[in-house]
Amino acid sequence: MTSIERTAYPRFKRLITAHELHLFFSPTRDELQWAADATDGDEHLLALLLVLKSYQRMGCFPALEDVPAQVVEFVRRQVELPEGTLPVYRAERTAKHHRGLVRKKVGVKYDQGEARRIVERSIRREAAAKNRPGDLINIALEKVVEAGLELPGFSTFDKMASKIRTEVNASIREGIHDRMSPVQRAGLLRLLEERDADGTTLFNRLKKPAKGPTWSHFKNLAKRREWLDELGDTSVWMDSVATGKITDFAGEADATDASELRDYAPIKQIALIACLTHKARMRVRDDLATMFCKRVATKIKKAKEELEEIRLAEREIVEALIGNYRTVLKNIDDGGPAHQAVQKATAMTA
Repeated sequence: MTSIERTAYPRFKRLITAHELHLFFSPTRDELQWAADATDGDEHLLALLLVLKSYQRMGCFPALEDVPAQVVEFVRRQVELPEGTLPVYRAERTAKHHRGLVRKKVGVKYDQGEARRIVERSIRREAAAKNRPGDLINIALEKVVEAGLELPGFSTFDKMASKIRTEVNASIREGIHDRMSPVQRAGLLRLLEERDADGTTLFNRLKKPAKGPTWSHFKNLAKRREWLDELGDTSVWMDSVATGKITDFAGEADATDASELRDYAPIKQIALIACLTHKARMRVRDDLATMFCKRVATKIKKAKEELEEIRLAEREIVEALIGNYRTVLKNIDDGGPAHQAVQKATAMTA
């Protein structure tokens, strides 16, 4: 079962602040008069007001025993009922009648059949791309509220999400399986049996991350890309499969070792390995590009450092030559061509 805390299904908070009590659970004068006209005792009056305020806050009818004691006590004090008054229904038909009164007052339709159909349509549509039950339930909740219908119980959402998700996932896995040739399927199954040089199965090779950007690692990564491409064109296998589903299936395979995967049903087994292979093919190309860029960046950095060293060495040579040239010029005859050139150069510099 999906935890209700992981969804947006309305529920009472464990801790309700005084501000929230006054904001969401304070009956108005009209509501109090409406409830008083519809009931014949303090217990039923308190129960009807709690049902009304709970529905206004949550969009569904909680069981009275699930309403927090602090909410019950707050509403009792707000309408000045005697100490110790509790919301109690002596007959189920009274509770049903009160729910009908609340629906009429808030203007909501009670049609569980239509609500279930909306839930099924929305979950089945979204399950083709999303895998988390909580996400599917939240989308279905939104659609039912938009339709102005009373929310079914959380267990209804949970059971339908689990059932439909299982059906949709099985259909997607069958599609992946059917788009592969028998030879390709056999090749993937061999990954669970054949061993790598380090003694692990070839299936583990699909999970290995890229190493540091050395030339030997780059060559090994290029060989891995060739090996992965030989397994088959995974883009054909994944035709029309949502990216989110591929990622989820690949994640499930990545979290499972070869011995556990052998116990899966054949179609599910092959589909999960295929998704992991597809992600591995994508990752190895990204890793190759990243490693190539890092290698080039390292070479460029080293070349710049060498160029700077050459520039500094050349500058030292030039400065030495200029110093020698100045010494020579100091010792030449006055009035000669060289001396005149020095004077001209000095004037131009000035």
